[in-house]
Amino acid sequence: MTLRDVVITGVGAVTPLGVGARILHERWTAGACGIRDGEAPCADFDPAQHMSVKQARRADRSTQLAIVAGAEAIADAGWADGLPYDPELIGCVLGTGIGGIATLEDNHDHLRDTGPGSVSPLAVPLMMCNAGSAALSLQHDLRGPVFSVVSACAAGSHAIGTALRMVQHGEAEAVVTGAAEAPLTTLSRACFQKMGALSPSGVSRPFDARRDGFVMGEGAGILVLEAGDSARARGARILGTMRGYGSTGDAHHITAPHAEGRGGARAMQVALRDAGLDADAVDYVNAHGTSTQLNDRAETRALKAVFGERAGRVPVSSTKSAIGHLLGAAGAVEAVATVLALRDRIAPPTIGWEEPDEELDLDYVPGTARPLELSNGRPPVALSNSFGFGGHNATLCVEAA
Repeated sequence: MTLRDVVITGVGAVTPLGVGARILHERWTAGACGIRDGEAPCADFDPAQHMSVKQARRADRSTQLAIVAGAEAIADAGWADGLPYDPELIGCVLGTGIGGIATLEDNHDHLRDTGPGSVSPLAVPLMMCNAGSAALSLQHDLRGPVFSVVSACAAGSHAIGTALRMVQHGEAEAVVTGAAEAPLTTLSRACFQKMGALSPSGVSRPFDARRDGFVMGEGAGILVLEAGDSARARGARILGTMRGYGSTGDAHHITAPHAEGRGGARAMQVALRDAGLDADAVDYVNAHGTSTQLNDRAETRALKAVFGERAGRVPVSSTKSAIGHLLGAAGAVEAVATVLALRDRIAPPTIGWEEPDEELDLDYVPGTARPLELSNGRPPVALSNSFGFGGHNATLCVEAA
């Protein structure tokens, strides 16, 4: 069977840097940071500016973020005046780590304080992990395969990879895909704090010697993937091509990565094989880069295993240095950022990287963005990594238009 090529025609995002995919790209590239007082909220996002009171009331904050990022991506793809394909041939696959946890906490508080009668009749549809994909399907009449993926901090990349496969194999002409997360709640904070994952300094410093944990954030990233022949036939503007996808498991530990980055390295290798490329074709890596001791060390070792003697010459940067860790939404937002970085042939910076760790000696693009150095005469190619609790690893391979 000949697989169809899959192109990216639209992107949308809501992040701690602002509302909009281009705002994410421009502000990160300029060295801005959306972390405030040890967290990374979407401070510029007000649901009242984007939806009716009724619509907002029927959506957990995570779903609200997905709705707004999804609307941007769909408009960006040129679908604002109507769907370009039969609705039954357009799918929607979103990822999340913990779904509508704010709704869950609020309703549990009501239950505990005043009894079952105070629980909202909308609690289940608001807090279910598939609420985001359901909302986008309903709002935009997407009637192809519609579901959600839950795999901790790899969920967004797994969702995009699943969407890629659906279009490649002809199960859909197009898929709206990505992820959303809104975990800035009392329970989430307490849980991640108790396990020692959060940064006590409240600073995200991926790959820096002073890194002491991740900074939790919220947000959403959505992409529109289409079959290349169909997109070109309708005259779509193409942002890039989704070339490959790799997914592996560590089978090592419930939270810690394998010390040598075994699963992460294999995910990158599988993604490259799927793309029909070798490691020499990669011009940039958007790292998982969480700012934790174990993850950054393991990912560095994984990159060395994949790139060999060339590892130190491939620019590697972490979006989490600018927006914190968006948990299940991280991979999707980072995919959006990677697409736009490739479009502009820029390697965005790892903000806050100042003190080298002797074990971490790659090119982490410290402080300031710079042009990508291209030498192979083809559009630039990037890998975007996502590694989640439970040993879930996912890598996307993206090529610029």
